[in-house]
Amino acid sequence: MPETKDMTKKRAYISFDYDHDDDLRMLLAGQALHSDTPFDIKDRSLKEPLTGDWKSKVRRRMDNIDVVIVICGEYTDTAKGVAAELTIAREEKKPYFLLKGRSEKTCTRPSSALPGDKMYKWTWDNLKALIHGSR
Repeated sequence: MPETKDMTKKRAYISFDYDHDDDLRMLLAGQALHSDTPFDIKDRSLKEPLTGDWKSKVRRRMDNIDVVIVICGEYTDTAKGVAAELTIAREEKKPYFLLKGRSEKTCTRPSSALPGDKMYKWTWDNLKALIHGSR
């Protein structure tokens, strides 16, 4: 009998640098509307100052998600919110992956990325495989 893929859409949290990469978030949201997309965007980064209990808000937003997609752009290494969201994802034991947002530019990893965290090329085939755990 042929192996069947889990056709359930994964619920994704999108982490990205609001100041530089909101256009990339919009592109990913557009891909999520594809008829054969393996994911739904359930939540995304907060555009709030890093004050108060914003980390607890992020934790609550990550409660009901299956995977965290970290979109990496040219300045992601200086985006404190992205670094914190990645740390929270690890603390909450959420699977995540880093997606290279700009193929023609040098993209940087969040400052909290682990040495072994690979940044993957953003292609439709890669995205579908990464959502389902191929990493």
